[in-house]
Amino acid sequence: MPNGVVIGGIGKATARALASRGCSIAVHYNSAERSAAELVDALTQIGVKAISFKADLTNYENVRALHADVVVRMGHPDVLFNNAGLTGSAIGMKGNIADVGVEEFEHIWRANTGSHYLVRSSCNSHSTVHPAHGAQKYGRIIFCSSVAAGTGGVIGPHYASSKSAMHDLVHWLAARYAKDGIVSPTSCSCLRFVAPLATYTCTAMMSESEELKQKIPVGRFGQPAEIASVVELLGLNAYMTSKIIVADRGWTATGF
Repeated sequence: MPNGVVIGGIGKATARALASRGCSIAVHYNSAERSAAELVDALTQIGVKAISFKADLTNYENVRALHADVVVRMGHPDVLFNNAGLTGSAIGMKGNIADVGVEEFEHIWRANTGSHYLVRSSCNSHSTVHPAHGAQKYGRIIFCSSVAAGTGGVIGPHYASSKSAMHDLVHWLAARYAKDGIVSPTSCSCLRFVAPLATYTCTAMMSESEELKQKIPVGRFGQPAEIASVVELLGLNAYMTSKIIVADRGWTATGF
């Protein structure tokens, strides 16, 4: 059966969705060890193989070690859903750029862009072979981005720019590796506050939540399962690649 690597509410919902399709699941976590263990138990009860892996993805050596550990214990991943990311300081839409230092800027970029590049480069074009296709090369690389990549968002320039850079990374990867059967159906560009409103922890984001709701035609924030269904679609579809799917409840009329 195919292996899926899932890297947190959106990650947990996606793990369940892929497991329901028969995927073995490698669950990444950094500090949420108990939550990861509970998810592994739940997936095991479904009848699939699931193992949790700890790694701080702001450290590139940890990224390499994570990939190597997954390969040794579970085999090469067929579907990579990279949902790891940090927000950093939330200065809001009216913040001062000077409040985000260059050190924090680079830290957020390492987590949100550099780690994605590195984990993808570790999964070279010969490493993902789907059992059902025999010797035919196969792979799905799906990155979780943010609507901030196209609008600037509500957190700050460090976060928005790290997500925007991810989009062109996906476009290059898709064009280069499509002929090898490795498709990158894109940054699944969901609002980063696509999880329930209760996931807001930053004061700046909380104070702007009602204002943000006014920009969303359906008048509510999304649920993790709603984004998981988009990831599931991208994992199943062999024709979609180099596309940015903007799941934002209609905030942006045509995407970006």
